[in-house]
Amino acid sequence: MTASPLGSYVPGTSALHRIPPGPKLLGLFVFAGVAIAFRTVPSTLVALAIAVALVLSVGLGSSAFGRTLRRFALIGVPLFAFQAWQQGWDRGFAVVGTLFALILAASALTASTRVEDLIDTITRVLGPFRRFGARPERVALAFSLVLRMIPTLLSLAQETRAAAQARGLERNPRALMVPLVLRTVAHAQQTGEALHARGIGDD
Repeated sequence: MTASPLGSYVPGTSALHRIPPGPKLLGLFVFAGVAIAFRTVPSTLVALAIAVALVLSVGLGSSAFGRTLRRFALIGVPLFAFQAWQQGWDRGFAVVGTLFALILAASALTASTRVEDLIDTITRVLGPFRRFGARPERVALAFSLVLRMIPTLLSLAQETRAAAQARGLERNPRALMVPLVLRTVAHAQQTGEALHARGIGDD
């Protein structure tokens, strides 16, 4: 199975590659804040256009974009249907479109920045907050786990859909959602056990 581009570093010399991790992280937070605050159809279209441009600029290419889109559709289509049913299609488009734009923007960030550089930057920025009881290493670890969890979740969704198709149940929401939730919980438990085995989180 081809891996998701999210969380994968792509060597390159693009403008985004040359920007230090700190400003890129700040830019991602600002982008996310503005996109979530407005969340209208026009603002969502603008956010998607910016996110697609960022993804293409760092060298991920149309194939990586299409791969991410197909995997996101496994979650995005049911989410859009539910939001459209509850609050109208424009709200559904804004919610799903904003979420996809954030995933693409995060993909551009991780594709242009090594994970270890991101973790070092987060640890350094949060260092002054140690006096207030903050644990920068833990925050950095949580950030890296989230980055790795998103592509894992998309892969689990694809595997679940393939299993449902093999049984002729691809149109059954229960055959898709229940196994996906169980697989996600099992993966989270395995991750927690692996961290515990390494002594992380014991204190």
